[in-house]
Amino acid sequence: MKRAIITGAGGFIGTHLVERLLSTTSWHLTLLDNYLNDDWLKHNPRVDKIVGDISHFEIIQDALTEPCDYLFHLAALPGGAAEQNPLLSRKVNLTATLDLFELVAQQGNCPRIIYASTIAVLGTPSKLVDDSAPNVPAMIYGTHKAMVELALADAHRRKQIEAVSIRLPGIIARPLATNGLKSAFLSNAFHLLSQGKSFMSPVSEDATMWLMSVQQCAKNLIWAAQLDSQNMPLSRALTLPALRVSMQLLLQEIITQSEQSIAQISWQPEPLLEDLFGRQPILKTPAAEKAGFKHDGNLSTLVERALFVCA
Repeated sequence: MKRAIITGAGGFIGTHLVERLLSTTSWHLTLLDNYLNDDWLKHNPRVDKIVGDISHFEIIQDALTEPCDYLFHLAALPGGAAEQNPLLSRKVNLTATLDLFELVAQQGNCPRIIYASTIAVLGTPSKLVDDSAPNVPAMIYGTHKAMVELALADAHRRKQIEAVSIRLPGIIARPLATNGLKSAFLSNAFHLLSQGKSFMSPVSEDATMWLMSVQQCAKNLIWAAQLDSQNMPLSRALTLPALRVSMQLLLQEIITQSEQSIAQISWQPEPLLEDLFGRQPILKTPAAEKAGFKHDGNLSTLVERALFVCA
């Protein structure tokens, strides 16, 4: 039986990934996070749960009691929190992550590491983004993610592991909570408008974002574990396909599908948020599409899936 470790398994993306893995594979899963609901998957014989911080060596040792075939690394200190605490970001997003990868590599079976990287490695590009776009991160979060991408590619070159780094766009719709994500307003719009509550947008009507539903994200993560390694570029990193949508069209579609009133929306753009999350240009991802990765197809499907998560 194949074995997979999922760090950050109790998080928004992690829980959806775990549930999809259980329904579409026969793999044994080891779930690792700071918090895992006691009742979640309590009696599933295919699941082991380890509660702890990836920066603690003994926690990683517990997870690696038996060699794994796949490691999905989702655990991270998110963007806003990383920017406010660079030392903690270095500890979690860089040092602990690299230590984890080194221990996994020492298994000797060349496991595949699926690393959840981010479009933040690209910074704030103003022109079309394609597979030749340079890494020019504008936040510490993106800088540390870019450094890990390079380290993984080097470990792959040395045949210690198989590396697949996929850069995630904005994933929606996350829970209505404060978790350090500067882009949380995107998910908040779904929760508030679908409940008939007012929403004040911190970006303008013309703001454009690259978005993906958490359901499609989980599918892409699993695909990353199973794709032909030869379909990956030399960098071992790909920017995922995503839908580029304007804030105005996104909110209109949420209202249409929720059968709510457009009068509940107000606009108060914040220049910093607009720069970081509201000016994403045209995105072309031929390498990722050739490798088999997909976006949600259209805005209607994206919103429908996000609203389903909110329900």
